[in-house]
Amino acid sequence: MTAPGAPGSVSPASRLLNPRRPVRPGRAPVPPSRPSRGRLLSVFGRHPEASMPAVHSARQDHRLVRTGGHWLTLPNPHGVPAEICAGADVPLEPAAVTEALDLLETARTLERLAEAAPGPVGEPRIARAAFTPDFHKGAGIPIGTVLDVRDALLPQAVGNDVNCGMRLEVTGLDADRVRARLDGLERRLRHLFFEGGRRIALTPLQREALLRDGLPGLLTTGPAPWAGLRPEDAEDCLDRVHCAGLPVGTAEAFADWIGSAGGAPDEPSHDGVIGGIGGGNHFAELQYVARVHDAAAAHAWGLAPGTVTVMVHSGSLSLGHQANATALDRLRARWPKGLPRPRNGVLPFLLDERSEPDRRRYLEAFGNAANFALGNRFFLALTMRAGLAAECGGPDARLLYDAPHNLFWRDGGRAVHRKGATPAGGHAEMAGGPYAMWGEPVIVPGSMGASSFVLRGHGDARTVASACHGAGRRVPRGAAARGGDAELDAFLREFRVVTPLDHRDPRAARRADVMAAWRRDLKQEAPWAYKDIGPVVSALHGGGVASPVAELRPLLTVKG
Repeated sequence: MTAPGAPGSVSPASRLLNPRRPVRPGRAPVPPSRPSRGRLLSVFGRHPEASMPAVHSARQDHRLVRTGGHWLTLPNPHGVPAEICAGADVPLEPAAVTEALDLLETARTLERLAEAAPGPVGEPRIARAAFTPDFHKGAGIPIGTVLDVRDALLPQAVGNDVNCGMRLEVTGLDADRVRARLDGLERRLRHLFFEGGRRIALTPLQREALLRDGLPGLLTTGPAPWAGLRPEDAEDCLDRVHCAGLPVGTAEAFADWIGSAGGAPDEPSHDGVIGGIGGGNHFAELQYVARVHDAAAAHAWGLAPGTVTVMVHSGSLSLGHQANATALDRLRARWPKGLPRPRNGVLPFLLDERSEPDRRRYLEAFGNAANFALGNRFFLALTMRAGLAAECGGPDARLLYDAPHNLFWRDGGRAVHRKGATPAGGHAEMAGGPYAMWGEPVIVPGSMGASSFVLRGHGDARTVASACHGAGRRVPRGAAARGGDAELDAFLREFRVVTPLDHRDPRAARRADVMAAWRRDLKQEAPWAYKDIGPVVSALHGGGVASPVAELRPLLTVKG
């Protein structure tokens, strides 16, 4: 199974999965000049942080070596080239640096596994590690990690939420029209997402087609009676989705989800799983174009000032967790006797014959979960479209781009792993497609209530053609949940958040326990829990990773 977009080359399999339109003879795209790299100001004011733990800047950690205004290296005893894209104004947790150093011990694990293997295994190694500006501590592997690995796969370097990613659609609505209808939109979206209003009808055949072939399978199998669907959606999934589907020969790992439809193979039933936002930092958001940084690219992409956009952040829900848990169980069971398990807990698959059966089963379940995530973001966007159409009328939305940030890309024995890092290909990687002139669209959301940015990638080799997938957490969830109530109340007065609970409902206010839990969950994703987006985007821009095209500001956010 090969996913498209491995930096530096485009394999035939990649072209089959994500075909690009050929460039007309004599019309080779001319790369536009990059905007000047002047520092972008932070676009979101800092919140009171008296109760928040101190976070040290990158220049204060003695283990990092600054090599330029936006670059640091991470020396390590394993000789793995490791760089971080971050300016001095981007805070980097010491705990994340420690976690990154622990992760690089996997280089020694690969050596030991190769020495213990009974047959040929190639030369398993980590060729390069890169960390994006939203770099922060994860659960064993930092968020914002990119690993270029040879002759091995590291399931944990992708994470449990397989193919979590971003989707951005551009509507024909203007911000003033939507602002005037926010009360109705809030009620309707709460009904659609949390009160049984989605009613997404899928047949067993469609569920299996999605798991085996991704969006192309879903959109070419059976009836599609889904509100908000456009004829162009099938074409867009080939041109405007970084990886529209991973062809998988079976969906056996998730036969229970296929069978839960009941009835005949071509009989539709309403699915209660797909189209769900999920928890944590996942969301669906209405935004508008507040500022244009690259007029030519913004015009080509339909990002005119005041235009309303729909941004979605979600992944594979429970399917990715199941795929990874099964893989780790198999890796533990087949660990070589007499070989100590790695201190950092990272267990690799070597690309050898001995591990092929277990590795194949993992890749099948991994591909199914990745394909499900594509469908999940698609249906989340359709639900947002349906809400907008009902309350605001007007033109339908058109996909700008959909890209994953938890996935690996295979090209022969090479596997680029990204965990919390999005592809940021340049002109070469996007050749033949609608973004060849500009570079790959890079979607970088800010924290809840803050601006988000759309950028265009430059295919930078230091980050293995990767960029950050957000601003990055600054305060751990537990500490954020203990943040001040006054700051949360001030935020809620200024901003609309649609959740299953309507906090303005007097019936909810009478349940102190319910309200306390709701407030605690919301504080974990509040603006003060995340880094300012401005310095993060400045690092991408100044480091030559990606250039800003437009700034998007939120109108309303839907949170699970």
